[in-house]
Amino acid sequence: MPYTTNHELPLPIQRRLPSQAQDIYRMAFNRAFDSYLDDAGREERSHRIAWSAVKRAYTRNGGDWVRR
Repeated sequence: MPYTTNHELPLPIQRRLPSQAQDIYRMAFNRAFDSYLDDAGREERSHRIAWSAVKRAYTRNGGDWVRR
């Protein structure tokens, strides 16, 4: 299911990522979810794509996610 706000994201995403990274995650997830309409695993695939988008813009520094 697409997310309209960051407050709808899974709690682990909300707790781990800064708000800008959550925006990236949400937008990437929604685009991917809309792209794989006939795919039975589209939600799982969309989460993987969203994480990839976050990892392109952010990196982990200790326990925190920071902008590259």
